[in-house]
Amino acid sequence: MTSARYRDRVEAGRRLATELREYVGKNNIVVLAIPRGGVILGYEVAVVLGGQLDVVVPRKIGAPGNPEFAVGAVTEDGTMVLNRGTVNMLGITERQLKKTIDDEVAEVKRRVKTYRGGEDPVSLAGKTAIIVDDGLATGATMKAAVASAKGRGASRIVVAVPVSPPEAVKELSKEVDEVICPLVYEPFFAIGQFYDDFSQVEDEQVIMLLRLAREKAKEEQDNFQE
Repeated sequence: MTSARYRDRVEAGRRLATELREYVGKNNIVVLAIPRGGVILGYEVAVVLGGQLDVVVPRKIGAPGNPEFAVGAVTEDGTMVLNRGTVNMLGITERQLKKTIDDEVAEVKRRVKTYRGGEDPVSLAGKTAIIVDDGLATGATMKAAVASAKGRGASRIVVAVPVSPPEAVKELSKEVDEVICPLVYEPFFAIGQFYDDFSQVEDEQVIMLLRLAREKAKEEQDNFQE
């Protein structure tokens, strides 16, 4: 067990905001948080940077009969990252794969509708997307989030997480412009080992934080126009 820990997700988000201070006040920033836990951190980052907050919702693509074993991930717009080697090794057919992917995309869309409350996604065209989560394990879902942000037109992509094993940081660094991770640690067993409080985040809290972020962004825009 490591002594390098965060009290909770709020503290971790504030630490990330400090690491991202070069982006404070820039008007082309969008913070993309991965629900549920990542939204708490994303809110703290967006408040400090003055950027808009939105969600990107990757879902793990589990192996048929063993849904906890990930073979990839998919997002609301159908952006997909697959480990073809694992798919072939497990003998998963294209029919089985399509059924699993279709089910996960439907669940992603349901969650996004719930979280955004009918609001349109924030445009990423020509903007810097800072993708935030409460930690990386394998990095599979983050890779899907990165691919989605690229597909939505982000001109620069930064991944910001409070903790990760070194291999995940190394792999993601090949795919994005910058990876911010204050705590790169081995041995790495689970994200929760680096938090005193890693309790489950409910949908209601995600919805509340997204609403508060929209209100703050609108208030700042109104003040700027005055």
